[in-house]
Amino acid sequence: MEFKKCTRCGDFFVTSTIICGNCSNKENLEISKLRNYFEVNDGEVPSVEQLSFQTGITVKNLNRQLQEHGFGIVE
Repeated sequence: MEFKKCTRCGDFFVTSTIICGNCSNKENLEISKLRNYFEVNDGEVPSVEQLSFQTGITVKNLNRQLQEHGFGIVE
């Protein structure tokens, strides 16, 4: 385990993940929102700003999640 800074909130914590325990539930909820969005919209890929507006997820978190999880999108 390492001493890390949460990529979501900036708090320091000790773990092997990149997101602290406080942000873990929020992260999972947002990932579910993204999966649902792409399922409902047949994989349609709007701009990150439009996706942020439609899902309520910040652009910062969207960029990180899309980079980490992909969702089949190549930027």
